[in-house]
Amino acid sequence: MTSPSDFPAILALDLGSRTGWALRGATGAIASGTQEFRPGRFEGAGMAFLRFERFLADASEASGPFGVVVFEEVRAHAGTLAAQVYGGFLAHLTAWCERHAAPYLGVPVATIKRHVTGKGNASKDDVIKAVRARGHAPKDDNEADALALLDWAISNGIGA
Repeated sequence: MTSPSDFPAILALDLGSRTGWALRGATGAIASGTQEFRPGRFEGAGMAFLRFERFLADASEASGPFGVVVFEEVRAHAGTLAAQVYGGFLAHLTAWCERHAAPYLGVPVATIKRHVTGKGNASKDDVIKAVRARGHAPKDDNEADALALLDWAISNGIGA
């Protein structure tokens, strides 16, 4: 029989304005989804990052302290705005983790894709299909990426 402490919480993130997330809580149950952080029409850009930090705090409160936070490490972006948004979320994520003594680890996109599909250059559709074959029901590629990353972390004993 396992106790809740047998499963350190793991949070997996596909960072962006529409962030995919997957969380294995202390009981071993997995939850996932996507979260929008875009600022509203009359808000400054910083509101997205404040919402993101609130999301991290809420996830940590719901799951217990994170054994590790893993995130998709993107080294090349389609455009300047995507790179700036990713960098902002990454800065806030790592600062939040440092403040809360939560270990964090960036995992290259090709590593995640290779783990879940067998191909480091798999398409978004291939990743979605592979994640569905593992029993999950992602609503989009962001959630599928987070679930694939969580599966990679669990399979490799990350955060154990």
